[in-house]
Amino acid sequence: MIDCFEGLVISWSIGAHPDAELVNTMLDAAIETVANSSDRPVVHSDRGAHYRWPGWLSRIHDAKLIRWMSRKGCSPDNAACEGFFGRLKNEMYYCRDWVGKTVERFMHELDSYIRWYNERRIKLSLGAMSPVQYRRHLGIAT
Repeated sequence: MIDCFEGLVISWSIGAHPDAELVNTMLDAAIETVANSSDRPVVHSDRGAHYRWPGWLSRIHDAKLIRWMSRKGCSPDNAACEGFFGRLKNEMYYCRDWVGKTVERFMHELDSYIRWYNERRIKLSLGAMSPVQYRRHLGIAT
């Protein structure tokens, strides 16, 4: 889940199968970040089945989040996530030889990349700071 303010990856879950447990774990972690706040962000998602099933919807409702889905074939709402995945593939996936690596090793490397992206990878749009550095600069706790 990406914060559109500065591009921070708010929460993520990594698994071998794209299932409801994977997206629920990610959403639950994101909800924890706003649990003690009056902020109620808008959650943009695509029209995938995991984002329309009752368990996802009840989590969104219980956390008093606003759910937003684009019309079919109109994906600007997912631009932040799609952009992040494009950078991830270019910076972390395509440049490495993954032959012989286990799924567990890949998931570890992916987790390490996301942490690096949040904490160390600078963005010129943020004044040459990482998303975490930018939040600290503004006095926003992470």
